[in-house]
Amino acid sequence: MTDQTTSTGQVGYGGPLDGTVVVDLTRALAGPHAAMMLGDLGARVIKIEAPERGDETRRWGPPFVGPDGAQESTYFLSANRNKESVTADLKSRGGAQLLERLIKRADVLLENFRPGVLDRLGFPIQRLHQLNPGLVILSITGFGHDGPESQRPGYDQIAQGEAGLMSLTGPSLDEPTKVGVPIADLLVGIHGALGVAAALIERGQTGRGRVVRTSLLASVVGVHAFQGTRWTVAGEIPRATGNQHPSIAPYGLFHAADGALQVAAGNDTLWKAFTGVLGLEADDPRYRTNAERVVHREQLRLDIEAALATAPATEWLARLDAAGVPAGKVRTIDEVYRWEQTRSQGLLVEVEHAALGRLRLPGPPLRFDNNTYAGGRTTHAPPPRLGEHNDSVRAWLDQLDHHEMNR
Repeated sequence: MTDQTTSTGQVGYGGPLDGTVVVDLTRALAGPHAAMMLGDLGARVIKIEAPERGDETRRWGPPFVGPDGAQESTYFLSANRNKESVTADLKSRGGAQLLERLIKRADVLLENFRPGVLDRLGFPIQRLHQLNPGLVILSITGFGHDGPESQRPGYDQIAQGEAGLMSLTGPSLDEPTKVGVPIADLLVGIHGALGVAAALIERGQTGRGRVVRTSLLASVVGVHAFQGTRWTVAGEIPRATGNQHPSIAPYGLFHAADGALQVAAGNDTLWKAFTGVLGLEADDPRYRTNAERVVHREQLRLDIEAALATAPATEWLARLDAAGVPAGKVRTIDEVYRWEQTRSQGLLVEVEHAALGRLRLPGPPLRFDNNTYAGGRTTHAPPPRLGEHNDSVRAWLDQLDHHEMNR
C-alpha cells in the first residue's frame, strides 16, 4: 500500500486510524507520547506549538544534534514522530480562530493544561462539543481533574514519588529510586491513547464524542498490580527489594564469575530444572515451595551465586536456555539497538528529517498482520521542525472549506 491523497487533501498513511485527524495541544512528554501513539496507528496528528519557542522539550538537553541554527533536542525527537507542527498563539484572535477551524475538522483533541486553562482560552468542553459534537477529547493532568489537589502541576518524578512507585524501586526503602525512564508520563500516554481508541469506537455507535480523562497519579496507581493488593487486601506495606522479586524466588538478578544474569524460575517445575543446571538440591527443606524460597530469599541468593561463580555468565545462559529455564543478560541501550531481535520487530525506524537528514528512531511497539511497518502505517514521518507545516495545514483547511462551498 502507498500513501494516497484524497479529494480534500487528506493524506492516507495506512493503519487502523487512517483518516482520523488529531489536534495535539500537549507539550512535554505525557500528551505528546499519546499523540505519537495515535500517529503511529495512522492518524494525522497536527501539533499546535507556541510561536518561536514551541514545545519545551525542544530545549531539553543536551544532547542536541544538527548544525548550528538548526539543532534539535533528542528528547523532542523521541516523542514527536508522525506529526505536523503548526505555530499559533492561542491567546490571540488569529490563534483562537485557527484552533476553532481545526476543531471543526478534527476527530480527536488532546490537551494537558492545568484544570481550567482551556476554559480561560475560550474553549470549555461545552463549546468544543458545540463546535464538533463528535469530538473525542483526551484531557491529561498531574493529579486528576477534581479533588483537593487537582491544581497541582504534574511532573513525572514528582508523580513517581507521590504515587508510591519510588518506595517500591531501588535497593531499600532508605534509597527510594525513580525508574530510568519517565514512566508516569509514558503510562499516561499509553492509557490516554487506549481511552481515545475506545471513545472512537463508541462514537461510531452513538455519533457523539466524549471526554477521556487520566493523570500522572492515575497512571502509576493503575499499574501497582500485586503491590497494590498486598496493601488493599493483605494489609502489608510493600517495600523495595532491589533486583529480587518480592513474591517469587528465585526471580531476579544474580552474579556469575564474570558478570550478571537474570533468572525467572516462576514455578516449581522451573525451580527443579534450575537446580538441576546449577547442581543445587531441589528438595532442600528451606526451598521446597515458592513460599519457603521467598522467606529464605537472601540465603537462596547466596547459594545460587556460589554455584554461578564457577563459570561465566554466557555459559550459564546457554545451559539454562537448553534446560528451558527463563534467563537473560542485562543489556546496555546501545546493545539493545544493535540486537538483531530488536531490529526484527520493527523497533528501529528510519525517517528523513528536514534539517538532520536520515535519522534512526526507536519504533512503535505494535505490529499488525500483513504490514511490515510497525504501528500499521505504510511510512513513518520525522519529528517536525517548529512551524514546518504552517502553510500546508492552513492550505488544507482552505481546501476543505472550498470543497464544502462547492458541493
